[in-house]
Amino acid sequence: MQTDSTVTPEEDRIIEAAFRDVLNGYLASNHRKKVEIIERAYRFARQAHAGVRRRSGEPYILHPIAVAKIAQQEIGLGSTSICAALLHDVVEDTDYTVEDIERHFGAKIAQLVEGLTKISGGIFGDKASAQAENFRKLLLTMSEDIRVVLIKMADRLHNMRTLGSMAPNKQYKIAGETLYIYAPLAHRLGLFAIKTELEDLSFKYEHPKAWHDITEKIKESEERRQAVYTDFAEPLREKFDTMGLVYEAKARLKSCYSIWKKMESKHIPFEEVYDLYAVRIVFECDDPAKEKQLCWSIYAAITDLYRLHPERTRDWISTPKANGYQALHLTVMGPDGNWIEVQIRSRRMDEIAEKGFAAHWKYKIGEGEEESELTVWLRTIKDILDNPEPSAIDFLDTLKLNLFASEIVIFTPKGELLTLPTDSTVLDVAFTLHTELGLHCIAGKVNHKLVPLNHTLRSGDQVEVLTSHTQQPQAEWMDFLKTGKAKSRLRAALRRERQPVIAKGQLMLADYLKRNRLPSSNATNNKLMERFGIENFDELRFQIGAGTALLEDAWADTLRPGVQQEKTFLKTLLKVATFGKAGRNTTEQTPATSDAESAQSPQPKAEKPRINTKEVYVLRHENGQPNFKIADCCCPIPGDEVMGFIDDDGEVVVHALTCPRALVLKAGYGQRILSTRWAVSSGKFLAHVRVEGIDRHGILREIIAIISTQLDIDLRRLDIEATGEVFHSDMWVRVEDVAIVSRLCNNLLTVEGVERAARIQ
Repeated sequence: MQTDSTVTPEEDRIIEAAFRDVLNGYLASNHRKKVEIIERAYRFARQAHAGVRRRSGEPYILHPIAVAKIAQQEIGLGSTSICAALLHDVVEDTDYTVEDIERHFGAKIAQLVEGLTKISGGIFGDKASAQAENFRKLLLTMSEDIRVVLIKMADRLHNMRTLGSMAPNKQYKIAGETLYIYAPLAHRLGLFAIKTELEDLSFKYEHPKAWHDITEKIKESEERRQAVYTDFAEPLREKFDTMGLVYEAKARLKSCYSIWKKMESKHIPFEEVYDLYAVRIVFECDDPAKEKQLCWSIYAAITDLYRLHPERTRDWISTPKANGYQALHLTVMGPDGNWIEVQIRSRRMDEIAEKGFAAHWKYKIGEGEEESELTVWLRTIKDILDNPEPSAIDFLDTLKLNLFASEIVIFTPKGELLTLPTDSTVLDVAFTLHTELGLHCIAGKVNHKLVPLNHTLRSGDQVEVLTSHTQQPQAEWMDFLKTGKAKSRLRAALRRERQPVIAKGQLMLADYLKRNRLPSSNATNNKLMERFGIENFDELRFQIGAGTALLEDAWADTLRPGVQQEKTFLKTLLKVATFGKAGRNTTEQTPATSDAESAQSPQPKAEKPRINTKEVYVLRHENGQPNFKIADCCCPIPGDEVMGFIDDDGEVVVHALTCPRALVLKAGYGQRILSTRWAVSSGKFLAHVRVEGIDRHGILREIIAIISTQLDIDLRRLDIEATGEVFHSDMWVRVEDVAIVSRLCNNLLTVEGVERAARIQ
């Protein structure tokens, strides 16, 4: 943040106008009119942030005003939330305390501000992600007052709208965190419009070229799309008018991010994304009891005119989604021969779908059916938070299961309805019903048929859980669990079972180190874990306690003269453990060693130069060696949009921005993210190309000729299989950049019979 003690008259006019906009929106709403406290909160916040400017140069007070406007006008919150939004950064950024807020504005506003105030440090240890801890705090407070997370959503949305003034590595961190955490959370809360904008803004900053290209193509195709929509909608309008409906029909365009995701997952160009828009029909209905009947009447009218896709009808009216979403979806064949999705909903359903039923929390309309659904979900989230994962990444991954997952609906034998993530199993149901049922589950009955624990459920299944007191939880259960609660509960149970063995291993390790005059330190522990190929210290102690990691047997050679490498291992441990950060010896003395041993003992590694995360890191070869490592999960090559991640060894690992692991890293370890660019020459890299087509004699010879002779590309591996008249081939080639892969794919498409050639990441 920059500081500037002056505000120009023009800026003062802008600030006052922005606040009046918030106030006018509030006065036009159906909330109780508490103008005085809102004006006091504004004056208090303005005085507290006086002289402070955002990175963009504008007065800082414009940010809390913008957050308050989003909270009020886009989410629908009232005076308490508006005040909390105006004050949300006061405690964090100024000398005022939560007690000061409570004294001036009361306990409820102070509680919301405290929930929104960022915290320092974390519960995950030295490798903790501040973002993950902040998010955990946010969710804990959310379970007590949903308005905290709604205001936080408004805060994140405004930060994303003004992200252009941030440094590139900060843009990657914030956009990645938004896409991984906040967008799915907005979706889960029913904030569809905010979720869509968060996704598009994240996409814009992570993939600016792709975002620009898709935006331009949408503009270019607008006239053609409008013509198709008019042809489709005109017969419907005539039909609806004869039915006496009061309605609004409009085409809703697929978001840039959704279009790009489809292009990437299907490996198709923009022109082949046919479901660019959906038609939405919103009808007026004063009586909620008649909404369902009207929805199905409109459905019947549409299917009288257009051919229905039999497998793509979704009834979210009879069984609303867990976030309160209600609508009737159907897909019909349009006049241009392409499938068009139609969404039918009442005005009430539309408002809930756009703003989320969370905005109509019990403070406003009382405890209703929608709120009870939210209450169940909040209880699930709180259950996970009560048993946090040991690492930031595991914690975020567990939450992701609950935020991202598509849903199925299953029934208990008593007819109770449960909403679970897609691909949930019998064991997930057991843990959802009760932790003890999950821990002792042996099998299930699905639709009265006996099935194993890992049986995958489908929507509409009736599930009965079978248990046995002799059953004990197994580590392999983790592989087929889908719900966050089940994974969290199973981990906790396994930890409880392992704890006595871990404690025993700790005593054995301490005794061993003491007998060999080795200090108990992180350096010693890391060397031991490296020796046994174990990544986790708890796992090391468990294996020592269980007898699978034998300290004495593993290093028995240290007792035999003549085995020089093993003989110096313990001495190396000691030397590493007692070496100071700056390379000087500590007061503890190492045992004397022979000259030969000293010559062969590993020396402490030279400390790597510190990498400035605020600068763009250039990926290049230095003295024949790269200054980076390629991530195995996505294998990017020059020309790909990439980011750097500084690992525990100080090495820069390069991930494609589209890599799922990169999303997790940005959300969990934002301070280690680097903005990167490829040097002109960065070496040669393996690229995976898939070729599909109609098989014929000699086609493989022509493909290889293009690779090796025409383009002079090194072919490192080739897998090909023909089934009937169709062949599929996967090949790995060594190339310098993406442009060469594109040229290869284009040339392969000239071969007779080749239908598709594309790079696979």
